[in-house]
Amino acid sequence: MGVILKISVIGADISKNDVSCSDCLINNIENDLHRITDLGAIYASLINITGDDVAISAIFQDDLIEDVNQEIVNVLRDNSEDLGDLRGISKDKESAGEGISYTEAKFRNDYYPDAVVLAFDTYGGEAFVEDVANSAIAAGTGMKGLTDISKPIEKSIKKIPGVGFVSPETDDPVIVATIEEMDAVGVISSAMIGAALGNKNTYLVKRHSNCNVLPGSVIFSATAFMNGNIIDLAVPFENKTRILK
Repeated sequence: MGVILKISVIGADISKNDVSCSDCLINNIENDLHRITDLGAIYASLINITGDDVAISAIFQDDLIEDVNQEIVNVLRDNSEDLGDLRGISKDKESAGEGISYTEAKFRNDYYPDAVVLAFDTYGGEAFVEDVANSAIAAGTGMKGLTDISKPIEKSIKKIPGVGFVSPETDDPVIVATIEEMDAVGVISSAMIGAALGNKNTYLVKRHSNCNVLPGSVIFSATAFMNGNIIDLAVPFENKTRILK
């Protein structure tokens, strides 16, 4: 069967304000990503920056999942401007609070580890964000060229391997799809983005842009992780969807 590669994504609000992430915060996190690869991860990236939320992803052999996830949280904690979502992490279910968001997926053997990550941000924890994320998951599920995709978001206590528990109050989900062929990246990501945008008061934003929408809205960023490179999908999606006259 060979080595099983996985990607995990952990998202957290650790910004000092409610609408954006400072350049200082971003730079500090990026300077510490080597700590994750030092453990044996193949790649570690600050994959999405959405409003006041950041998301770190890592690609690694399956047996490293607990160590890698814990180090992602350590990097977030050591560079946080405000502990924010990190406060909700607990070693037991009973004391779990609103915390970090988590997802994972596996790659197919003998293919490049390409993936699409969508990360969501709400201003006031708008409850319909789960429906938005699940719309994107449903759109990508079963598509040609897809290897694996996040499980649907549920209102339940979640156990994060190597980290602990977070409560059902956790919002701002992250989702990931792993993809087998380069040509499928555009097709699958466009289906997921389009499905998310079909929901009420939901907006696609460029990576590392401020949350400049009316309260009561959901924003999300979409990135592709291809051969170790991050591509902000908002730019090509915007160009692709312009109506030619």
